[in-house]
Amino acid sequence: MSNTHSAENIRQTTRVRASELVGRNWLNTGGKQLSLESLRGKIVILDFWTFCCMNCLHVLDELRPLEEEFSDVLVTVGVHSPKFEHEADPDALAAAVDRYDITHPVLDDPNLETWQAYTARAWPTLVVLDPEGYIVAHLSGEGHVQGLISLVRELVEEHDAKGTLHRGDGPYVPRPKPEGTFAFPGKALELPAEFGDGQKTFVVTDTARHRLVQVAEDLTSPLRTIGGTTKGYTDGDAESARFNEPQGVALVPENLREQLGYDLVVADSVNHRLRGVNLSTGEVTTLAGSGVQRLIDAESARLGDSNFIVEGADPLTVSLSSPWDLVWSREADAFIVAMAGTHQLFSFDPRNGQVRVFAGTGAEGLKDGVADESWFAQTSGLAEATDGSLWAADSETSALRRISFTDGAVQVESAVGIGLFDFGFVDGQRADARMQHCLGVTQLPDGSLAVADTYNGAIRRFDPATGELGTVARGLAEPSDVLVETLEDGSSRLIVVEANAHELTRVAIPEKMQQVDEGASQVTRPSTCLTGGILNFESRFTAPKGQKLDTRWGDPTQLKISSTPENFILKGAGTSQGLTRALVLNPEITEAVLHITARAAACDGEPGGEIPDHAACHLYQQDWGIPVVVTGNPEDEQDLILDLRGVNA
Repeated sequence: MSNTHSAENIRQTTRVRASELVGRNWLNTGGKQLSLESLRGKIVILDFWTFCCMNCLHVLDELRPLEEEFSDVLVTVGVHSPKFEHEADPDALAAAVDRYDITHPVLDDPNLETWQAYTARAWPTLVVLDPEGYIVAHLSGEGHVQGLISLVRELVEEHDAKGTLHRGDGPYVPRPKPEGTFAFPGKALELPAEFGDGQKTFVVTDTARHRLVQVAEDLTSPLRTIGGTTKGYTDGDAESARFNEPQGVALVPENLREQLGYDLVVADSVNHRLRGVNLSTGEVTTLAGSGVQRLIDAESARLGDSNFIVEGADPLTVSLSSPWDLVWSREADAFIVAMAGTHQLFSFDPRNGQVRVFAGTGAEGLKDGVADESWFAQTSGLAEATDGSLWAADSETSALRRISFTDGAVQVESAVGIGLFDFGFVDGQRADARMQHCLGVTQLPDGSLAVADTYNGAIRRFDPATGELGTVARGLAEPSDVLVETLEDGSSRLIVVEANAHELTRVAIPEKMQQVDEGASQVTRPSTCLTGGILNFESRFTAPKGQKLDTRWGDPTQLKISSTPENFILKGAGTSQGLTRALVLNPEITEAVLHITARAAACDGEPGGEIPDHAACHLYQQDWGIPVVVTGNPEDEQDLILDLRGVNA
C-alpha cells in the first residue's frame, strides 16, 4: 500500500471520455449555459456536492487556494446533486451558492443525471478532467488537495507541451450580494439588559458577513458589530477581529464572566475554533481549537479511539471540526459543543480550557444508548431544558435527540427521526413523524420543544409528555434557529432566525397546534445494484505526502460495517482491522443501506524511515451510507471499492 499522495497515486491509467454535463440550469455564469465543449482547453474539477453536507462544505474551502493558484488554467464546476427534497428547490440552491461564497460555476443537477453519469456514490466526490475532455481522476471525501495540486501541475506541463491548454479567465460570473442588516444569519441570543444599557437587545451571528451584530429590540437596528465583513482569523478588538462563518453563540454563566474575562463563546465554524467575546470591550480571543481538523498525537493514534484528545492538552492545540452550536450545561458543568464535522458532542470547560469528547463515536447515523457508544449526524442545534437534560437537532437524520443525566450516566435517546435517508413533513408519533434537516431547538414555557425544521420552512413542536410532533408555523425561509422571548405580561412568543430571508422574525405561540401530514420521503439518490450472495468490499487508502502508515502497533487500518436492516449482513459485519471484507448477504432482503466507516492512522515521516519521536500522527476517516438493491443479476457489481485517500477525520 503506497504512502504518498502524488499525481501518480490519484491519476487513472485508463483514458475515459467525460460525459456531458446535464442539468436544469447553471449558476454563477451570468446566465450562460456551459457544456464540456465550452470548457475544452481547461483543466476541470467536477465537485459533486449537496449543500446540507458538512464534508462538502469542507471541500469548498479546501479547493479555494487551488482555484486561486491555477485561476488561468483551472475551472471548478460544482455539480449540485441534492440529498434532501428541499435542496432540489432552485431558489434554495441559489441561496446556498450565495451563503457559502462559491466563486465557480454551479450546475443544478436535481435529478442526479450527471451524478449517475459519473458514477458518484458519496458526497463529496471529485472528478478531474484534462483539457482534452478525458477523466483522469475520480476521488471521494475530503483531504485531496495536495494530490490535486500535483496532478494539476503535471497536467499543465503535459498539455502546455501538446498545445492543448488554453490560458485565460474562466466562465465564472459573480452574483449580486444580499443587502440589509444581515446576510444569512445563523444563530441568535437575547442578551442580559446590562449589555444593552438596560434595554432588550440581541446578538446575532451574521454568518455570511463573518461577524456578530448586536441589534435593538426591533430586531433590525444594529447597535454594534464585532468582526469584519470579510472572512479571516484574527484576535483583537471589535474592528480588527475576524471570524469565518460564525454559527452558534452562548452566554457565559454570570458567576464566571469576571473570572474568565469574556461574556460570550462563539462557534467559529470554518476556523474550527471556539472564540471568546468581551461585550464591554469588544475584545475577541481564541479559547480552543488549533484551526486544523482532527489532528492527534502518537500516543493517541489508536484506531477506534473516538476520544482522541489527550487529557490536559493545551486547548489551542486540540483540533476541532466545524463547531456549529453550543450551550452551557448545568449537569455537565461545561459548555457542550455540537461538533458537526465529526458527528459528536464535545465539552469545553472554560475554567481550565479542557476539551473532551462528550458523546458520539464519530460514526454518522442515528444510534441511541450510552453517550460513548451513540451515533449523531451533523448536530447543528443545542438547547438545555429546565430539568437539566439537553436537546439536540441532528440535521442529517432530521432527528430530535435527548441527552439525559441519570446517576452519573449520560444517555442518548431519539424523540423524532428514523435514519440518514428518511425525512419528510408528518405530524404524529415518532414512528410516523418526520422533519427535514432541522438546525435549531429551544424549550417552550410548557416544557415542550420548538424545532427549526429548516428545509421544511417550518417551526415544529415536540411534546415529550405525549411523544407527539406538531406544527407551529410554516412558510419560513430556511429557519436556522429559534428562541423564546418573554414579554412584560409574562406571556411568550418565538423569535425565528430566517437565514434565507436575512432577518429575524417574531412568531406567536398558538394555543392550538396545526396538524400537517404531507407524507414521508426518502433520499432520491440511486441505489447501488448488487447480485447477492457474497459482496467483496475494499477501501483504498493513500497517506498524504510526508506521512507514512503507523504500523508500530500492528495494522493501522480498520473497517466498521453494519446495515439497515441489521440482518441484511449475515456474516462480515462489525469492526476489525484491514480495509477489505467479504460480506455474506441475506437472500431474503432485497433493499438495504450499508453503513461503512474506514479508518487509517499515519504519522509524519518519510517512506522507509522510522517515525520520529513526538511526530504528529493523524487519524483518517470516511463514512459512507450506501443504499443498495439486490437484483440477482450476475452482471451487477459484486466488488464495492471506495477510496479513503487522506480523508482527515
